[in-house]
Amino acid sequence: MLVADALQSTSGGPLMAKRVQLDNVDHQQLRVIDLPSSEHSVNQALVVPSEFESVQREYPILFRRDSNGDFQSVVILGLDRGENLFLATSGWISRYVPATLRRGPLFLSLGEGEQEEPAIVIDLDDPRVSESEGEPLFLPHGGAAPFLQQATEALRTVHEGLGLSQTMFALLLEFDLIAPIEISIDLGDGTHYRLPDLFTIGAEQLAALPAAALERLNRAGLLAPVMHVRSSLGNMSRLVELKTGKLSADA
Repeated sequence: MLVADALQSTSGGPLMAKRVQLDNVDHQQLRVIDLPSSEHSVNQALVVPSEFESVQREYPILFRRDSNGDFQSVVILGLDRGENLFLATSGWISRYVPATLRRGPLFLSLGEGEQEEPAIVIDLDDPRVSESEGEPLFLPHGGAAPFLQQATEALRTVHEGLGLSQTMFALLLEFDLIAPIEISIDLGDGTHYRLPDLFTIGAEQLAALPAAALERLNRAGLLAPVMHVRSSLGNMSRLVELKTGKLSADA
């Protein structure tokens, strides 16, 4: 019997990554090979409330604590370490890819002043960065090419969504809506998975929530995301189907 209970983090990158601010003059010739990389080979990914509507159609959304003990929202992509069941050799099989996994080798560098705009930086050591193949970052006259536009949109989604995420968890804790959930999966062949240390929206707590609390969630734009978390749990069955399909194919 195999028992797996590990989920892995997607935060951070190589400590020695060479990250520099993206510039349409110095980096005019840079291209990005738009293929799945090692950062996609993870069994969970961070998501933010503003993308829950799209995410809940594909993946289970759950909560877990980060290294500081703060809650964060994640989607479950696989059951084993390094396993993304939604990623095939030809690319993603899902209709929506989490924003944190759409940014390619690009990141946001936050300025020290409150008024300073975040800058886009690129990891020049990332193997997807090239001068000879892949999608261009800039148009011939310096404007952002489609790949850069899409990556910038993904970075903006995450940046703005993290602020909304803090508001969401503050309200969820105030209303005592976060409940632990233990997910146990038996594939029927002696393989058993346990996904520990996860949380969701408690169904009973949500049903008993007073009208005033529901109104506060709604005014904050968070009532719909809360419902999306609950509805997304049905996607666990899809995850099991993908896993059993993979095991059959491997056999």
